[in-house]
Amino acid sequence: MIERNVLGDRLQECGTDPVTGFFRDGCCSTGPEDAGSHTVCTVVTAEFLEHQAAVGNDLSSPRPEYNFPGLVPGDRWCVVAARWMQAFLDGVAAPVVLAATHERALDIVPLEALRAHAVDVPDDLAGLS
Repeated sequence: MIERNVLGDRLQECGTDPVTGFFRDGCCSTGPEDAGSHTVCTVVTAEFLEHQAAVGNDLSSPRPEYNFPGLVPGDRWCVVAARWMQAFLDGVAAPVVLAATHERALDIVPLEALRAHAVDVPDDLAGLS
């Protein structure tokens, strides 16, 4: 089965340095095991990381037991859709890589919110409507 991004195209890789994704395969792939829906591919910012820490989601500290290196601004990371939406509502959403954001993110986050923070707007904008 081909996984799709929020634009309806084949899901692209989010990041491999550090390796991201619920399955640690570099993609924001999801499945029944991913109860948190780690489906939004972001480029984390200092402001976003600070916000996440303030709401109890420390993404900066390494957690070796989960194969988690800790993030620094500029890292690309698959974040939980509800956490990204929380940051969006609080005015500190991280930029989003649409091509690498899984379509299941749309179960929680409106496409318009993702598009407003997109860092990979395609040349052909017809696919965004």
